[in-house]
Amino acid sequence: MFESIRRAARRMRARYCAQALTIALLLVVTAAARSVSVQSRHPDMHSYARPDEARVTNVALDLRTDFDTRTIGGTATLTLAVSPGAGEVVLDTKDLAIDRVTDGDGRTLSHSLGATDAILGTPLTVALTPGITTVIVRYRTNPDAGALQWLTPAQTAGRRHPFLFSQGQAILTRTWIPLQDSPGIRQTYSARIVVPQPLRAVMSAAHLTPDGRPAENGERAFEFRLEQPIPAYLIALAVGDLAFKAVGARTGVYTEPSVLDRAVHEFADMEQMVEAAERLYGPYRWGRFDVLVLPPSFPYGGMENPRLTFATPTLLAGDRSLTSVIAHELAHSWSGNLVTNATWSDFWLNEGFTTYFENRIMEALYGPERAAMLRQIGRRELMDAFARLEGRPRDTILHIDLAGRDPDDAATSVPYEKGAAFLKLLEQTLGRERFDAYLRSYFDDFAFQSKTTSAFLEDLRRRLLDGDAALEERLRVREWVFEPGLPANAPVETSGAFARVEAAVRSFMAGAAPQSLQTAGWSTQEWQHFLTTLPSGLSPMQLTSLDRAFGFSEAGNSEVLFLWLRVAIRHHHTPAMPALEDFLTRQGRRKFVKPLFEELLKTDWGRPVAERIYAKAQPMYHSVTSGPVEELLAGRTRP
Repeated sequence: MFESIRRAARRMRARYCAQALTIALLLVVTAAARSVSVQSRHPDMHSYARPDEARVTNVALDLRTDFDTRTIGGTATLTLAVSPGAGEVVLDTKDLAIDRVTDGDGRTLSHSLGATDAILGTPLTVALTPGITTVIVRYRTNPDAGALQWLTPAQTAGRRHPFLFSQGQAILTRTWIPLQDSPGIRQTYSARIVVPQPLRAVMSAAHLTPDGRPAENGERAFEFRLEQPIPAYLIALAVGDLAFKAVGARTGVYTEPSVLDRAVHEFADMEQMVEAAERLYGPYRWGRFDVLVLPPSFPYGGMENPRLTFATPTLLAGDRSLTSVIAHELAHSWSGNLVTNATWSDFWLNEGFTTYFENRIMEALYGPERAAMLRQIGRRELMDAFARLEGRPRDTILHIDLAGRDPDDAATSVPYEKGAAFLKLLEQTLGRERFDAYLRSYFDDFAFQSKTTSAFLEDLRRRLLDGDAALEERLRVREWVFEPGLPANAPVETSGAFARVEAAVRSFMAGAAPQSLQTAGWSTQEWQHFLTTLPSGLSPMQLTSLDRAFGFSEAGNSEVLFLWLRVAIRHHHTPAMPALEDFLTRQGRRKFVKPLFEELLKTDWGRPVAERIYAKAQPMYHSVTSGPVEELLAGRTRP
């Protein structure tokens, strides 16, 4: 019966209609309430959940944010699909204070908290009696909840109001919501969030009350609903002094008021990005695509929360040169949000596909040369990752072994760039038209589902390779996915623009003054290539002349500044150290922060500098950033 319901749901979803989605979900929940067997396809080592017995299908939140105690408290009402004879449901929690658990009629349900694991947190087991399909958990978060970052007014752009944001990927949602925190388990959700005046709440869902409604104690309540089922890590919340401006008919930007005009200028191409993505791989199925520019402590370039991508202000370069990050997060609306990795060992199915798709969007909007430069930069980042992971070959495998490990260990360039290179190989070998047709059908046929690597490969063999074992062998499919390193048949990435940059580097090293180099009109990507192509052993005079000519230490472009500071650390260029300290203490993007601390800690002189800067910067870093840095300082390493 469930298979027929799933087929009906897929047909209805093909109409891309929110009403049809709601009907499909109600069918599933209703069938479950009649004790139809619930199937679990994706055992997840990073979740305590046992979805084959009882699975969460909807989460309804009623929460109040308390900036004084840095906690969120209230209720999570969970709708369940329950197998015949199941006597309990197991939820994921971490550092949550559980006050009470009841059924839908308010009757207390027996529950227990199991042993705590440092990575996984604590299982919450709730006893079920026959007929129970609703569980209500009253709880409060810990002030140090891993998913939540509470910012003081001084840590925001406006410096007048506090700010809160969540970051759930990979398994941090359990630190602020008791649920089944696995990418293989999808649920719809709704929320009522109460916040102090004059703050505004936004979430990764439809905003039902954009201006809020009066609530207790003079506060405001904001309501949200997402009717498309998503994994738990995509439930996202932000609260702050926020303004909004539309960019297109279904795109817009939320930021603090003082940042709004810059962000709108930077992301003016968002509507065209959505249109380009749809031309490639089918309709955008989430309604709106808005971007929220967060305060500088946000640890990622972007996070693909449905309907509301979270983005770092380090993207605001002023020239729209860093918008590939927005293209990446948009591409996740297909690869990641629509078709999701079933476990974190399958992370490359999210990120490799998305990196490939991002590059196709950039090519469609800005031309083949821009796309080629981005691919070459990606290849260099991949080779840098291989060098850092020397001695740990298992971490260079696409289908990564994460047994006993934090899933964040998979967050290197490998799943992104090696995964994208594998898809580029398929495109080049089989032809773009054939590969695009396959990829579009992949997103259509597996929409709102989670996939394992083995299931993807089975589909690839059947529908793209047509069962041709010789072709699969020639492509080295198994080597790409299950063996370390980069296979010998990886596509070669070249760029004519980069060849000219390399000529400029040679001229400089031969004695040419920086001012004489032909750099007019260079893009961010060309400056990135220039800085990464510079050899080691530069003299203090050469470094000073470069900085005077090009103003690297004062660069407003974060990508360029980061690479310059890495060069400066490697050469112990003390004139750049004030810029280094400023950069590390005014933003918390892990991509920049962790490598710079790594460079400092490679030297004797750098350790005391690193310790001093970290002591100053730590309060504004999210746990996603501070955790790896603290491991480095303690002499431990994470990829």
